[in-house]
Amino acid sequence: QVQLVESGGGSVQPGGSLRLSCAASGYTNCMAWFRQGPGKEREGVAAIYSGDSSTYYADSVQGRFTISQDSAKNTMSLQMNSLKPEDTAMYYCAADLAPPYGGCGRRFRQLADFAYWGQGIQVTVSS
Repeated sequence: QVQLVESGGGSVQPGGSLRLSCAASGYTNCMAWFRQGPGKEREGVAAIYSGDSSTYYADSVQGRFTISQDSAKNTMSLQMNSLKPEDTAMYYCAADLAPPYGGCGRRFRQLADFAYWGQGIQVTVSS
């Protein structure tokens, strides 16, 4: 059983930045961030595959958010810049073991259930 612990988040004005981090207690090779805003469905934000450092992003955050991973420390981070009010949501870290050759990306884009989930952390963008 892998436990995920998120940190960071909080409140920021539009155009501001925040950094989320997720620490995993065990080995996984596919880590992702999902979010769910008020009255909205869960959506994928970004994912990273440690096998070849491939990254995947939702169109809505491409160019503004950057996902990274420190494999040695089993941690993942999401740098969020140019935040917008529509980025307001509960953000969840998720992790799993994915097969190579795009397996992590397919799982992310298909919103397949990841095996491990964090408790969630609130991000609020408001003036």
